[in-house]
Amino acid sequence: MTDRPWTRHYEAGVPTALEFEATAVPAFLRRSAASHAEAPAIVFMNRTLTYRELLEQVDRFSAALTALGVTRGTRVAIQLPNLPQTVIAYYATLSLGAQAVLTNPLYVEREIEHQWTDAGCTVAITTDFLFARRLTHIRARLPVEHYIITAIPDYLRFPLSWLAPLKLRRADPPLIARVEPADDVHVMTRLIRTHEPLAPDVELDLDETAVLQYTGGTTGLAKGAQLTHRNLSCNVQQIAAWFTQFERGAEVCMTSLPLFHSFGMTVCMNYPVYLASAMLLMPDPRDIRAITRAIAKHRVTLLPAVPAQFNAINQLPDARRLDLSSVKVCVSGSAPLPLDVCEQFERLTGGRIAEGFGLSETSPVTHCNPLVGKRKIGSIGIPLPNTDAKIVSLDDRGVDVPSGTHGELVIRGPQVMRGYWQRPDETHAAIANGWFHTGDVAVMDEDGFFVIVGRKKDMIVAAGYNVYPDEIDRVLMSHPDIVESATIGVPDETRGETVKAFVVRRQGADVSREALVEFCRRELAAYKVPRAIEFRDSLPKSTVLKVLRRELRAEAIEKAAVRG
Repeated sequence: MTDRPWTRHYEAGVPTALEFEATAVPAFLRRSAASHAEAPAIVFMNRTLTYRELLEQVDRFSAALTALGVTRGTRVAIQLPNLPQTVIAYYATLSLGAQAVLTNPLYVEREIEHQWTDAGCTVAITTDFLFARRLTHIRARLPVEHYIITAIPDYLRFPLSWLAPLKLRRADPPLIARVEPADDVHVMTRLIRTHEPLAPDVELDLDETAVLQYTGGTTGLAKGAQLTHRNLSCNVQQIAAWFTQFERGAEVCMTSLPLFHSFGMTVCMNYPVYLASAMLLMPDPRDIRAITRAIAKHRVTLLPAVPAQFNAINQLPDARRLDLSSVKVCVSGSAPLPLDVCEQFERLTGGRIAEGFGLSETSPVTHCNPLVGKRKIGSIGIPLPNTDAKIVSLDDRGVDVPSGTHGELVIRGPQVMRGYWQRPDETHAAIANGWFHTGDVAVMDEDGFFVIVGRKKDMIVAAGYNVYPDEIDRVLMSHPDIVESATIGVPDETRGETVKAFVVRRQGADVSREALVEFCRRELAAYKVPRAIEFRDSLPKSTVLKVLRRELRAEAIEKAAVRG
């Protein structure tokens, strides 16, 4: 593909093509520790680790992992919230040429067993309460040979190191537990304390897998995207080339997005480490009050977030009383960003939001809006340097469709995974002739900006017409009285499917269903207008605050079956 209309909209200073540095992500940490040794690397409540201290902790832990038999190709499960231990475990694992299997701490036993067995994890790093509550019941069915246990307060200073356990014991369920060490159960802080900080003598192969990033498994069993050291390194360098506003060693990144998710891993951890910037770790992405206060207190300059977080900050009364003017750049992803949410947040902070796009299989970032110049709110922006994207027919993936036409978004670039772990058939189906087929239905305009209109699997076929939920949700969320929307298709005997929207009204608003339907009629073709609208106090969301349409769909189908 040689026609790249989007390059004319690149900001000044952003190259259309990069000469990538052949450096793995762990080397970025070493470089930042060498050039900014005393700069803050991690800020976690009342504890700060400098880059010198972070590297020392990583080297000590990599030595401990080596003593436990971790070597090149070992799969290491990391099941932790956003803690200093998460960053340490991740970089130590990658430094050894081992593979990190990032695991959602909210997974239940069935999900843990599938992921760790599928990956063949022989080492697992987790918290005391997760080990006691989830893992003890399934240990006999797991391939794990060594468990490394840590606790949330382990990196806190006095008095929080004393007060936090008391608070965690009162949580429901408790977020702390007593775990007795054993031959196969080790305490992370003790391992770090008892091993010397020796840099691993491992030459990393950029084309070997660094991370097994498991997909959500919403359409079946989760599968692991094999992200190589080259994938991760190139994506960080692409992001660094895109955001020309930042200065090495001078930024503070809000790290509230979960690090086990690819968005958090790359944009909230690997990229700040590349910049020698401080990572402000927040364990709970839903604690909007704490996040907002932390932005003001620590003078955050880079704020990666999802639309639900931006919207929640907008609605927070505290936000009007705090100085949030330090925010320079925000990166939005995971879901469409409503125009009014964007405008209100930018007025509140003075920062500028760049809406982008990515997938687990692409490390993850592929597209982003420019911060300066042409920006199209509601679009995912344009491809990053060295990234190609196009739209192909939904009926024939070998046929490109012209701009302005709906089709499947396909992507090619150095950030695209090598394939799915132990799934050659699914790899072959996803990557054809070098192009990764995203499963997202999108449209490209004449400027090269892309808009996602929905997932192929979410597409609604109503009376023979294709209806895309994201398009309807954008319209509904443009109404001044609506803050959230999720549209689904529900079975219908005559139409095949009918369109139903679940919406959350702005606090104090009393807009009616009839008014919303009339609003939609002015903005949408008749066959797209929701036949049913249900008001909710909130919508079900994932750990990265992405609306879970599948739960709404399952609920609607169950209700229909009961009525039938």
